[in-house]
Amino acid sequence: MASFDYVIQDEVGIHARPAGELVTKVKSFSNNQVEVSKGDKVADAKKLFQLLKLGVKKGDTVTVKVTGENEETVSKELEEFFKTHL
Repeated sequence: MASFDYVIQDEVGIHARPAGELVTKVKSFSNNQVEVSKGDKVADAKKLFQLLKLGVKKGDTVTVKVTGENEETVSKELEEFFKTHL
């Protein structure tokens, strides 16, 4: 398992547009399971509504966990995605 923490910079947090883009990105890693968590809430990053239900706002810290093939590579790609979009 590979993971990273990220502090959300987007003014409105994880909302529909970037969450949809994240789902599309994560689905491209079909051999991996990706979870996004905030506190004790956990979402499958391939499911839009689970991501939105986390209620992530600007300044919140999320943890992203990647399991499966090429975990480190996928984790680094997702960390770049978060830096660019969230």
